Amino acid sequence: MSTFVVSARKYRPNRFDEVVGQEHVSLTLKNALQNDHLAHAFLFCGPRGVGKTTCARILAKVLNCQNPTSDFEPCNTCDSCLAFNENASFNITELDAASNNSVEHIRALIEQVRFQPQKGKYKVFIIDEVHMLSQQAFNAFLKTLEEPPPYAIFILATTEKHKIIPTILSRCQIFDFRRIQVPNMVKHLAEICAQEGIEAESDALHIIAQKADGALRDSLSIFDRIVSFSGKKITYEDVITNLNVLDYDYYFKFVDALLREDVSQVLLIFDDILRKGFDAELFVNGLAEHLRNLLVCKDEQTLSLLEVSDGLRQRYKEQAAISPNSYLLTALNLANDCDINYKMARNKRLHAEMALIKMAHINRAFRLSRHAPAEAVPEKKTVDSNQPIVPPPSQVEHSQPKPEPVTPEEGPNQDAKEATPDAKEVEPVAPAVSSSSNGHSHTNAPSVANKVTTKHSIAKVSLDSLLAEAQEDVVKEEELEQTELTLEDIQTAWTAFIKQLDKDTIKGIFRNAKIDLHEKTLIIKVGSGLAESAIREELSLMDFIRKQVGRSDLIMKIQKDDSLVQKAAPKPKKMLNAKEKFLLMNEANPKVRELIDRFGLRPDDER
Repeated sequence: MSTFVVSARKYRPNRFDEVVGQEHVSLTLKNALQNDHLAHAFLFCGPRGVGKTTCARILAKVLNCQNPTSDFEPCNTCDSCLAFNENASFNITELDAASNNSVEHIRALIEQVRFQPQKGKYKVFIIDEVHMLSQQAFNAFLKTLEEPPPYAIFILATTEKHKIIPTILSRCQIFDFRRIQVPNMVKHLAEICAQEGIEAESDALHIIAQKADGALRDSLSIFDRIVSFSGKKITYEDVITNLNVLDYDYYFKFVDALLREDVSQVLLIFDDILRKGFDAELFVNGLAEHLRNLLVCKDEQTLSLLEVSDGLRQRYKEQAAISPNSYLLTALNLANDCDINYKMARNKRLHAEMALIKMAHINRAFRLSRHAPAEAVPEKKTVDSNQPIVPPPSQVEHSQPKPEPVTPEEGPNQDAKEATPDAKEVEPVAPAVSSSSNGHSHTNAPSVANKVTTKHSIAKVSLDSLLAEAQEDVVKEEELEQTELTLEDIQTAWTAFIKQLDKDTIKGIFRNAKIDLHEKTLIIKVGSGLAESAIREELSLMDFIRKQVGRSDLIMKIQKDDSLVQKAAPKPKKMLNAKEKFLLMNEANPKVRELIDRFGLRPDDER
């Protein structure tokens, strides 16, 4: 027979100071024991594997310990503690409510409460998974739980506090257990490794702690599995291989490729990850967590939120230094949208690849957005009217057969002829140099230079007129932005939009809506959620109104107003004849028929 004991049982805490991550519970229970303010019923609630049942057993052991320590810890040497450690104590009763959830089981428990403890001060009843009790069992337990004998202590434990009826909760002193933090779990695993003579890498223990998701019992189960796999030396590679966890290096390489805008490398890394058997959704979620960690590294104050080893934290800080905040936020938003819509996508790989390609083009989109305003406002460029504009030689050679565009301010040919004498004052013109196909350069003939001079003058006049027109358009747009917006303008645009709608029902919804204007906000009040949805589905509404009133900064807000709900008119009451009245009376009171039969009445008479 094997003598192996799993770590979750072998290293189960026997004292309050050995409980990991629940100092608030341990300190409160110790103070209650010290001040003799111990309640008669406790409720320990929290997620799995955080020490609820363990704390209940330690408390039960301390209550009957014959020689407790000065800080109210069990001595583990007296007869009561030894009997408890060997599961032979008659003063402590454990009940699994998952399999003993009926009224009969609770009645049997109440019968045991009547007997005083044979040895010791208290009789402790630990009920695990108490939320599994039936409604009738809870009701049968109420009276005993509220007024137990002075020697009876009840400790209830559950993972689903919301399933317990309020009358039970009001009779208990409730303790909420927390999830075990990763640093505390890593420290506990490192102590176990030291006792077992196991050499473990820090990154490997962090992966185990993160995979446990706040449950210490789960981390110990994973630890035993890794030890069985790798022996006395636990490495990071062994852990990620056994737990099917994606290596951190993939995320670092992937983000480097995204920052370089290397779409090919992005797709190749993603394909390599899929070939190793990892799911695309799992990778996208892992990438989102990696981007979140990079964002956390941007500030020293939030660096404590990063639950990784010191060596890996330094790598995060280095990559975070070259990743802009705007890029990380945008990439996180894309990853979140991909995760939300992943299950609805038919081609899931293409759906994930599209999100990753968009991430690779974020910086390019930022650059275009920064340069777009400068290109859209050419009047900011200073142009010297005394200097002719010399176009490239390639344009000079091909510009002669094409007619030049003429603006309305200048004449078709007259301005060009007047511009030619002015151009002679600028001579001599340097000969234009063009490159031939063989790579050698040559100068153009003097006749071509004269033509170039004439073209320069025409181009200068055309460019000046275009700059003037662009400047006038910008001034007009600024004037429109500064004009005062009135409710009458909005009402006119609203009416014009209603006219172009197709369906009469939609038109009715828009007509019944009430509009108001508050500064730059268009407030639309509707009477129902259906009307609100119909207005939101008209995507062209705000563009139409902004164009009509000439204000691009106008925003829309929809509010629900119950006063706009159309109440249905009451139905007119129907006049009943004598027979219908009799039938109604007969339904209300069956003895009416007996009365009619006894006196020979005729209910269908219309006298």
